[in-house]
Parts: sequence; C-alpha cells; structure tokens
Amino acid sequence: MVQLYLSKAAADMSGDGDSVKERLSLLQRLESIIWSIITSGGRYEARLWLCNTISCIQCITPNNQRELFLDLMTSKPPKHDVAAQLLRMILEKSPEKVGPVIAKKSYLLEKFFEGNPRRILQWFDNFAGAGESGHRKGARALSQFAFVNRDICWEELEWKGRHGQSPAVVATKPHYFHDLDVLRTVENFLEYVPDFWSSNELAESLRDGEIFKIDTQYFVDQFIKLLYEENLEDLWVVVEKFLTEEQYSYLCQHLLILLDEHGLLAFLNSISRYIFTGVQCKDYGYQSSWLEYLLLSSTDITLNELFLLNAVISHGRKILHLLNDEEHTEENGRVEELLRAASMFSDADHWTLIRECITMRKKVAMKWIGLHSWSLHYILSKECKTRESCESIFIRNGIGFRKADDYTLVSYDSYPKTYGSAIDDKDSRRVGGKKRKRDKKKRKRNKDDHEEWNSDGLDEFKTSNGQQSLKLEERSWLLSTDGYLCAWHTADLPEHLSSYCFLTWMKCIYSKC
Repeated sequence: MVQLYLSKAAADMSGDGDSVKERLSLLQRLESIIWSIITSGGRYEARLWLCNTISCIQCITPNNQRELFLDLMTSKPPKHDVAAQLLRMILEKSPEKVGPVIAKKSYLLEKFFEGNPRRILQWFDNFAGAGESGHRKGARALSQFAFVNRDICWEELEWKGRHGQSPAVVATKPHYFHDLDVLRTVENFLEYVPDFWSSNELAESLRDGEIFKIDTQYFVDQFIKLLYEENLEDLWVVVEKFLTEEQYSYLCQHLLILLDEHGLLAFLNSISRYIFTGVQCKDYGYQSSWLEYLLLSSTDITLNELFLLNAVISHGRKILHLLNDEEHTEENGRVEELLRAASMFSDADHWTLIRECITMRKKVAMKWIGLHSWSLHYILSKECKTRESCESIFIRNGIGFRKADDYTLVSYDSYPKTYGSAIDDKDSRRVGGKKRKRDKKKRKRNKDDHEEWNSDGLDEFKTSNGQQSLKLEERSWLLSTDGYLCAWHTADLPEHLSSYCFLTWMKCIYSKC
C-alpha cells in the first residue's frame, strides 16, 4: 500500500541516519534518470515547460510586466525576433492601435503598393455594386479623394469602357466605379498624385488596421525599423500600452520561448525584483509558487537546476508520458526498480530526511523534496487504477473523502457519503444495499431502458443523450486535501496527491517542524 508520509505524529519519531543517506542516494540516481529523459531530445522541451511555469507567476502587476518586456526588447544587442513576435501579436489582436501610426508614414504605403498588383487589387478593388451600401477599404478612400480633389486628379482615373465617366454622373451612380480600371488608376496615383498617400481619406481607411492582413510580415519588418532605427515615439507608445494591458501569461507563452538560455535566465533574475517579499511556503497552492519562493530566496540558481525542479514539481505528468515512450523503456525499468526499493523506508525514515533537509540550502532541499514527491506520482500512477485502490489509499493515509459523482439517473439519494480513516461506513453500505433491492424491482419494469446492470446497479449507465457510459472505476472524489472543493478523477489523483505531499513537506521544512 502507498505511503504518502503525511502523518505529523511520525514527524516526532527518530529514523535511521543510514536510511537517510540511502534515500538521498536513491533520489540522486532518480535525478540522473529524469535528467537524461527530459534532455534526450535536446533542451527545448525543458525550456518550454519552464516558460509555461513562468507564465503562471501571479505576483506580476501590469506595470511590472511592461517593464519586464520593455527591458527585454531594449537589451543589448536588440532582440529583434522578440520584437517581431510582439508586433505580430499586436497586429493580430489590436490592429486598430497601429493603423493610425502607418497612416502617418506615406512613403511606407507607397512602397507597399509600388510594383505589386496583388496588393493594389486587394485593397483598392472594393467598390460597391448596385444596391450595396458603400465602397470599402481603399476603394472608399480613392473615391472620396477623387471627388474632393477632382480638379487635380480626376483625369488620372482610368476606365475600362470606351469613354470615362464624369464626376457628376458617378456622384449620382456610385456603382459606376465598378468600371474603373483599379490597377492602372492606382499606378497613376503613385506616380502623379503624391498628396493622396498622405491624405485624410486614406488615413481614415487605415484606421481599423485591416490593411495589415494583406501582408503582415511586410509591416512587421517596417515597424522593426521604425522602433530601432527611427525610435518612433508613437509606435513605442502602442507597444507599451499593449504590454501593460495584455495578460502576462499570454505574453510569456508567446515571447519567452524565443529567448536563448542566457536570455531566459536573465529574464528570471529580472522577475525576482518584483516578487513580494511575503511569499512563503504556505502559498504553494498554485503551479508557480515554488518558483517564486525559490527566486526570492536563491540568487545563484542555474538553468539546469530550474529545468529539473520545474519538471518534477510542475510537470510530473509530462515526465511520465516521456517514460511511457518506447525509446525510454530502459529508463522506465530503472525507475521502477529504484522505487521498488524505496518502499522499504518507514515514516520515521521519511521525517528524519525532512529534518535533514531543514539544514540544507533551500534549492537543494527543494530538489530532494521535489524528486521524492515525483516518485510518489510515479507509484500512484500505477496504483490508482480502481475505485477500491484509490479509496484504500485515502483511508491508509488519513485523507477524508466523499464520492463526488451524481447518479441522479439511477439513485434518489442526493446526499454524498463521507469516508476517511476515522469514519466507519458500514451503516451507509447497509442502507445502500436496501435501496439497491428496491431499485432492482424498478429495473425489471424498465428493462428496455436499462438492459445490463451489475449487482449494485451502478457499474455502468447511459447518460441522458444515450452516447456515453460511466463506470465505477471512473468515479471522482471530493478530498479533504483541498477542503472538498474540487472533484478529483482517478487520472488526476496521482498528480494532485503528489503535489499535496510536496506542499506538506515544504511547509514543514520552512517552518522547521
């Protein structure tokens, strides 16, 4: 049976000092195996996992994140790839913020359309037909500018028919613009009507930023030059506002993966100055809390140490997934052999190890505790297969639980039963047995609706839409580990329980229990 080492009474017991050395030796060998797995295909995946955890840090304010990413963009040498990705994000999510900026750069617009018929037609060939409400995009700008400035530019309009159209005729019948040769007209405007490219009419058509969809990469390249060569204030204002208003997690997930390892470590060191000094191990209730505490308490941590800690503490399930790949069959066997030996350690041995960790450097203690909690994750993934095995683990380790499944289709008892190591549930099982006898009579009358049932009537049933079935082994529980707030399914129990163990042990280490 799996021991989770949660008993505070065992913390007062004295274990064997040799067993602590043996346990540390075992964890050191486990560390070597896990490190070889997470770096077997290069270090990219380990970096990706770390970036994901960094994106979960909760103490970063909007102003903090603006300063963090601005520092990243203005570092020496400039990180143009990060800036380019950020600009793509802005053009995708908030193009209207950049539309007015490009409208002030007429030479960029002329360059954009010169010698490019495809772009010209995409933007300007959008005249309304008969019965339609109005021209769109560049067509609206072209028609409005042509009417307002007809004395100087109407002759530059090229028509497809035998003769051109007069302003008076087109004013009463705007759909006549469909007869305009758009390509030749815009080429004429590029050569002979420079005022159009800096006009209010064209600027207004650019305001919503829809033009960026025609060729996003062109505008990204131009904006990079405006930022770093011209230091264009208007564009920097847009960037700063976006960095302030956008979600921190979104920025991290899209930008940090572009950094090399040196840049990523520098970013983490920058984050440390924004972490609240009040962060303590009691706050370890979310994915990145351990990282916040470590950055606050350790100034010399390396990226390799972070990769390993992050993998075993925040991404244990992903390590299991890698272990199950055929290419890691040998490593999987070695892990199983190691953890089979770990089952010999007692509660007293474990708490002796915890007391030993109190004397260690924080990052070292966290590594051993992280590896130890992951080893339980591995063992629990093998053990948490059925309802009975899960509930036995709860009872053995003093974890209170309630069944969270609502079987309203087959049971009229809406009150969940509470279980735990100190609770006797014999009476509740007896009551349930009587109820199942009554249900059996009802099932005979509804045989067409429920054809196959097991002896307790709850093994399998179809949902109201008749498409899914739920088995006993797939039940979920409300646990005392989180105050009965969340229903935990068998697939998620190993990760939750191992994380709860990590939290419990870390609290003991930093409160020096």
